[in-house]
Amino acid sequence: MPFFQKAPVTPEELERAKPLAIPPETVLSFDEKEWYARAYRGVDVPQLTLRAVVMGTVLGFFLSFTNIYIGLKTGWFLGVNLTACILTFTISTALHKAGIVKTPMTILETNCTTSTASSAGYATGNTLVSAIPAMLLLSVGPNTPNGVPIPMAVIVPWVFLLAVLGVCLAIPMKRNMINQERLKFPSGTAAAVTLQGLYSSGKDALEKGRALMAGAALGMLVPLLKDLNIVKHAGALGKITRDTLLPGASNVFDWLPGIHAAGKIYKLSDFTVKLDHSVVLVGAGAIVGLRVTISMVGAGLFLAYFLGPLAMETSWHSPAGAVITAATKPGSTWKEIGIWFGAPIMVSSGLLSFAFQWRTIVRAFAGMGRGQKDADPLVTETEPPMSWFFVGTGLAGTAIVLLAWRYFEVPPHYGALAVVLTFILGLVACRATGETDITPGSAMGKIMQLTYGVLIPQSTTANLMTAGITSGSSLASADLLNDLKSGYLLGANPRRQFLAQAMGVLTGTIASCIGYFLLVPNATALTGIDGADPKFPAPSAQQWKAVAQVFKLGIQNLHPMAQQGIVCGLVVGAILATLELIFPKKKEWLPSPTGIGFGLMLPFVFPLSLFLGAFIAYVVSKLDKKTADRFVIPIASGVIAGESILGVIVAGLNNFVLN
Repeated sequence: MPFFQKAPVTPEELERAKPLAIPPETVLSFDEKEWYARAYRGVDVPQLTLRAVVMGTVLGFFLSFTNIYIGLKTGWFLGVNLTACILTFTISTALHKAGIVKTPMTILETNCTTSTASSAGYATGNTLVSAIPAMLLLSVGPNTPNGVPIPMAVIVPWVFLLAVLGVCLAIPMKRNMINQERLKFPSGTAAAVTLQGLYSSGKDALEKGRALMAGAALGMLVPLLKDLNIVKHAGALGKITRDTLLPGASNVFDWLPGIHAAGKIYKLSDFTVKLDHSVVLVGAGAIVGLRVTISMVGAGLFLAYFLGPLAMETSWHSPAGAVITAATKPGSTWKEIGIWFGAPIMVSSGLLSFAFQWRTIVRAFAGMGRGQKDADPLVTETEPPMSWFFVGTGLAGTAIVLLAWRYFEVPPHYGALAVVLTFILGLVACRATGETDITPGSAMGKIMQLTYGVLIPQSTTANLMTAGITSGSSLASADLLNDLKSGYLLGANPRRQFLAQAMGVLTGTIASCIGYFLLVPNATALTGIDGADPKFPAPSAQQWKAVAQVFKLGIQNLHPMAQQGIVCGLVVGAILATLELIFPKKKEWLPSPTGIGFGLMLPFVFPLSLFLGAFIAYVVSKLDKKTADRFVIPIASGVIAGESILGVIVAGLNNFVLN
């Protein structure tokens, strides 16, 4: 049997490949036996075609940039499967109409393309916005203001192996969670419903595609105006300097009364209260929603008007005899004191929310193994075989242990323990994704940081990189299961879809690493230069760095206000998580611990943009809900993709051509 299938050409082949007559919502209720009888399209219906994989790798290459860009700015990692669905359908339809291809892609080919693109765009970059930049931040010192970047020759195989490990770890979970227990995996279900809708109402689909393209065009204008160093200036001694056409932000709030701190009155812009000229966060805010973004803005204002000024006035005599304040200047209060309040809120709320799901944890371990019993020949020929699991995890796990030992100072026995714990925690994370659509990758990483903070407290490197193994691999596993759920509802062959997903890992690794090194050539991109706001505050990395520092330095060596912030943050996070458990139906009216945490850990300019996007989406929804449901997500996704992709290209031009 050839590896790639042939794309359908004849009317008979196209008829066999048309969408399943049964809607995905109905397939959700099928047990495994009924699925094989009524929904499964068979091994011969084309899905893993060369054109599907090529388009998936190309789309995934560019969509990888979006999550690196967004992740370094906000700490969020956004799924790209719906964007890939719409783009694939729109592009393949346009190519068919132009006569470039004989037939448009079928629904199963598009599903396969989406799997490849999703794997590349989502499953490979998480560690590049968390553990890796946290390592770079920890390397900053008086003699190394630019930090000490990890070589690309180390990062590329590390990112690739984490994704491979995650993809392979999902194999024994698939049949139990998807076929037998029929967990919903809401994102995967939404992708299947979207695809079915695209193929049943082509006009609506093309309108969504055009909306996404229009959003992308708007997003692409922004980096050209505010990031590209194209304007020349003659400096001192004839030196040529370069600037952008527009500044990155405007101080539109400085007419308001100033903020009193340390005996002075500061303008609001000094505390980063200004308007960003970027639209990527406006698009992200439209997707994130009002609850989280209102919490972010509230926390940011609390930091600017109360916590930051208090930190600038709170002195401490350090053990070395120096008198230091909790924050040195208004523009850095978010990373000097806000992080010690915000990170503990997110850690305690995340871990406690995870603990509240103890039934999910029990079911995860109880369900393991059931999916592999009593398999008939049809099942064993259709599902990814367990041999792929043993070979893949064995090779990837061994390579990860060796890399961690050689480059990250993790003793081999601790590295092996990290891989074993990753399978256990990844199992729980994937079940949580299937039940709630939330992958607690960050919580899994925090469990590993706490574990290795006890085992090797003196090593921040081991603390960060072992946590990165678990977080990165868990997200890759959950992403694969979400995509397999989508394929399951459309009647796809899971083995072929697994291969499509695996092929996206290499492309995603290359693109994610290129994007990271272009955006973060050194630590100044994360810390700012001469007191200026950083281009990428990397709040996830700041959070991971703070946890690692606590274990290395000991809480007693932190500024007393930071110590108080840790205690307050842990308590506040626990209270908010408990309130969400007690009042699940009132959750939308409760403050978001994630929003509050990020609001304290980001320059205010970023939460404000996110809030504006959420507010615009809310207003549009109130004015015309039907139009909002059709176009808000495509337009927002297009804006994010457009600015992110061109933002990476502009960063490369600035660093290597216009410098």
